Amino acid sequence: MSNPSAVSFLSNIARVAFGLGLGGSLLGASLFTVDGGERAVLFDRFRGVLDETSGEGTHFIVPWLQKPYIFDVRTRPHTFSSVSGTKDLQMVNLTLRVLSRPQEDHLPRIFKTLGLEYDEKVLPSIGNEVLKAVVAQFNADQLLTERPRVSALVRDSLIKRAKDFDIILDDVAITHLSYGAEFSKAVEQKQVAQQEAERSKFVVAKAEQERRAAIIRAEGESDAAKLISDATAKAGLGLIELRRIEAAREIAATLSKSSNVVYLPGGNNMLLGLNPSFGSAR
Repeated sequence: MSNPSAVSFLSNIARVAFGLGLGGSLLGASLFTVDGGERAVLFDRFRGVLDETSGEGTHFIVPWLQKPYIFDVRTRPHTFSSVSGTKDLQMVNLTLRVLSRPQEDHLPRIFKTLGLEYDEKVLPSIGNEVLKAVVAQFNADQLLTERPRVSALVRDSLIKRAKDFDIILDDVAITHLSYGAEFSKAVEQKQVAQQEAERSKFVVAKAEQERRAAIIRAEGESDAAKLISDATAKAGLGLIELRRIEAAREIAATLSKSSNVVYLPGGNNMLLGLNPSFGSAR
């Protein structure tokens, strides 16, 4: 009697455990969670992709019949490079960085046409297209001198182009710009030539200033000589003698201040300060 009772008890426990497990599995399959910064698009096996999206939180679905697909709607950065030709047929390497996010009310359409990897499929292609179209409107040197205008054209064109795919661009920026080796060498040679030209202009200007200074100096000396000649003609040689006396006075005053100068009188009396007894001994 005890054995049939034990078997019946264990069978009941197994049925309850099976029922609880099945119920838990069904409940788990009926719930899904959407985290912050995400949205869910539901696919129904009978109706296809539903037009409504599910926001943040926990939601119910019909197991097997419906399946959620999670989209990240936060702004994400994307960087891609492009080699484009300028108006003057120079090749330029450009790197573009964009901040993109999907348009939330068009997520079902994005899922239908592009899938979850919509940004990787769209942004590189339209980015290269816009860069090539904009760069072709400018010469190579204008990309530097008119960079704000180039950036604005790229940003406006890319935002408009991405809108066709229900993608919102919060920011577009050119982060890198470089030229080919031949153009860089040509720019360097041009800068050297400009520096040489500026140096030549400076040398010419300096020579011109020196020439004018020499002319002015010669004119001054000529005027001074003329004045001296006129004064000599009027006053005779007395003016020249006066200038010679003044010059001799200045020389004497300068020599008198030096301790290394010895004065020797003129004439025959050349022995000064000798011992008198030496003179008498002779």
